[in-house]
Amino acid sequence: MVKKEYTPLQISIMILIAYLFSFVLRMIWIYQFHGNDQFVWNGQLMINTNDGYFFAAGAQQALWDLHQNNPRIPHGGEFGLVFFTVLLTKITPFSFETILLYLPAVVSSLVVIPIILIAKLYKQTEWGFFAALLGSIALSYYNRTMVGYYDTDMFSAMAPMFILYFLMKSTIDFNVRSALYAAMAISIYPFLYDQGASIIYAMGIIYGMYLMWYHRDEKLTYVSMLLVFTAMTPFGLPKSYEYLAHILAVIVLYLAIPKTTLSQKHLMIGAGVAFIALLIFGNVFGIIMGKVMNYLSTGTNAEGLHFYSVVQTVREAGQIDFKTFAERISGSQLGVILSFVGYILLVVRHKAFLLALPLMGIGIFALFGGLRFTVYAVPVAAMSAVYLLFVVSEFFKEKKFRYALVVFGTIAMLYPNIKHIIDYKVPTVMNKAEVEDLVKLDKMADTKDYTLTWWDYGYPIWFYSDTNTLIDGGKHNNDNFIISKILQTSSSDLAANLSRMAVETYVSSDYKEVADTLFKNGQKDQIDPNLMLSELEDPMFHLPERTRDIYLYLPYRMLGIFPTVTLFGNLDLTTGKQEREIVFYPTRAVKNDKGIILFDNGIGFDANQGKLYWGSQPKSVKQFIMTQNSNDGTVKLQSQMYHQDGEFVIVYMQSYGQFVVMDPEIFHSMYVQMFMLGKYDPNLFELVVSSPYSRIYKLKK
Repeated sequence: MVKKEYTPLQISIMILIAYLFSFVLRMIWIYQFHGNDQFVWNGQLMINTNDGYFFAAGAQQALWDLHQNNPRIPHGGEFGLVFFTVLLTKITPFSFETILLYLPAVVSSLVVIPIILIAKLYKQTEWGFFAALLGSIALSYYNRTMVGYYDTDMFSAMAPMFILYFLMKSTIDFNVRSALYAAMAISIYPFLYDQGASIIYAMGIIYGMYLMWYHRDEKLTYVSMLLVFTAMTPFGLPKSYEYLAHILAVIVLYLAIPKTTLSQKHLMIGAGVAFIALLIFGNVFGIIMGKVMNYLSTGTNAEGLHFYSVVQTVREAGQIDFKTFAERISGSQLGVILSFVGYILLVVRHKAFLLALPLMGIGIFALFGGLRFTVYAVPVAAMSAVYLLFVVSEFFKEKKFRYALVVFGTIAMLYPNIKHIIDYKVPTVMNKAEVEDLVKLDKMADTKDYTLTWWDYGYPIWFYSDTNTLIDGGKHNNDNFIISKILQTSSSDLAANLSRMAVETYVSSDYKEVADTLFKNGQKDQIDPNLMLSELEDPMFHLPERTRDIYLYLPYRMLGIFPTVTLFGNLDLTTGKQEREIVFYPTRAVKNDKGIILFDNGIGFDANQGKLYWGSQPKSVKQFIMTQNSNDGTVKLQSQMYHQDGEFVIVYMQSYGQFVVMDPEIFHSMYVQMFMLGKYDPNLFELVVSSPYSRIYKLKK
């Protein structure tokens, strides 16, 4: 590969072109959804990731003093995303909603800068330019940084690439100032992306090993290690001060060490002490192994009560096949193979690329840990694949052929990724009608009130209704059992009593996990959950004093995930075993021939005989119910009984064109009765919001 020096202006132009390429491609989603009123709120397209509402709610609190009674609201002093959102809302003319929408594209596209600068270290800036085009829009990175994906993922791969650049630079120019910049970037990283500690720890440890192997006799080696290890070691301060303290500490060390007469031996001891402090106070191996085991774990708890694990129900946390893995990282199987070969070649030719091993390694871990890990490997994989193209081009003497190979090779790798961007028409988290329902709730509820629903909808409920939740996108462990039980129980008294008991316990216990508190999970005096739940079915059960209102949010969109929701509550917690087999299959009709209805999941229903053809033997249907939404928010019902001892109930939601095949017991669940059929106990609940998209009930107890 021909080495060539470019002027700062030329490099800046390359960076600008690559940045605009990344940003403009992300605007395709805006073009596709622009003008679609159902995805617009407050004059702007809404965001398309649930977790974004977590940080957006934090920004709301800082800007407008909302969510004062929510114990889980993030603060700007702890999360950089909240801090910068608030700052930009205050100092720019753009609306709050506009900043939420476009900030991911603005920030994530910055990844082109370290990619190009790393290549510049080797006087091969052209390599960096082509790699930046690919790395900035490769499938996995795009998915988690597209317009509207308002989440800290916009920093997840971009920030480590800046750290990698400064670490590599310090090994090449061997200037302690580069190590200072790396240490400062490491200090800031948790402020931007607090989930990436294990990656940074791994990069720092490999950095120390690299310096010890290749530069052990150099005094600057130990100064650099001291700075980097200090930046990574937790000080035990509140988050708001931890980042600033780290930056101040590394700056002080940088300024003080040159003025001292410390020998290389003393500096070696200092670096060793800093490394040991990192291992002890940073709990390095504990964090790394904890992350690994968390994503590899399955099933229920080993001690105490046995709750269902949420990890294996989240698609991005499950194992993936090689094809999916390859497409996520490079856009194609051939592309990822080129990336791996190119990375090996890079390490052979440029040993400093060993520092990128944690990023590539955690990307490979995605094969076992799930989709979310692929994003970290994307920029380095792009650099590796394009580097291989340049190496292969060296076999051509003609300069034109060399450039043609690199250009067309890069275009070939860009093609599947750009095609994905065009086809990836992910909708917003909520539509306008759903938001309108939550805004109605906001107008009647107080900021201290609670809305109980599944965790998928927790953050949007904070944002649009200014009420609190028991479970949400970041708190969905044992308390999933509580909400799942409320939604699937056939006892209105249990649903009402458990709702009140759970909320009041959560608040009075200073926001401890409800299920563990109620059942005294893992303690010597652990309570039998089955006994307590049985007692809660008593209408006269003595409940804690009512301190706030409680609402039950039942959305239509929960229909598709309701089988998953039931998994968490359909357990005997003392054994961890499933209580019973639940049948709940949403489906649609694809053919109706004289009363013989064929569903899209292959099930056949004979509406004349009340028979369900499922497997080898026909099954008897107990009841068929047709529902229709009326203009006044009520549900009109038509029912036909078939067989008193039938195994299934079929509900046809005519307004949605949706059939649901279910067992008779789940038919009597709160979700089916209160949302699908509009039936509820008026002594316990009051219907306060009703639309085709959701029904919200207020608890009267």
